[in-house]
Amino acid sequence: MFSKEEALKLKKDFWATFGNEYPRKWLLYNTKIKDVSFKFYVDNKKAQVLLEIEPKDEEKRKIYFEKVVSLKDLLLEDFLPDALFERNYYLDNGKIVSRIWVELNGISMNRKSDWETIFNFFYDKMDAFERFFYEHEEYIKNLEINL
Repeated sequence: MFSKEEALKLKKDFWATFGNEYPRKWLLYNTKIKDVSFKFYVDNKKAQVLLEIEPKDEEKRKIYFEKVVSLKDLLLEDFLPDALFERNYYLDNGKIVSRIWVELNGISMNRKSDWETIFNFFYDKMDAFERFFYEHEEYIKNLEINL
């Protein structure tokens, strides 16, 4: 077990090392769609790369999610064959978001020996997710266009 200070330092070192080893400007919150963002997540059991759709307007959240779902076959076949989809994902704080993500289990941010595996997972999966997004950005963004 780590003290709170040790855990905080380890987390800071993890993200600093990732940034140094993979110096790249990721898309993340810069999708130009309000409340639609890409995220990295890691804890002591799993790592995730995810697209989170969280507009307060339920109808907008539904439309954005359905747009990505309409491209599901392309996403799975050409970019992320292991992507998971959940229209109503409940966050710990009770908020409901829509989420598309990929996950790597059996790793821990607390084990430095796992870091390279996590970094490679983050890089490969986020790169694929971003390429998918850029290829279909105009369709996803425009609430007036439907396939």
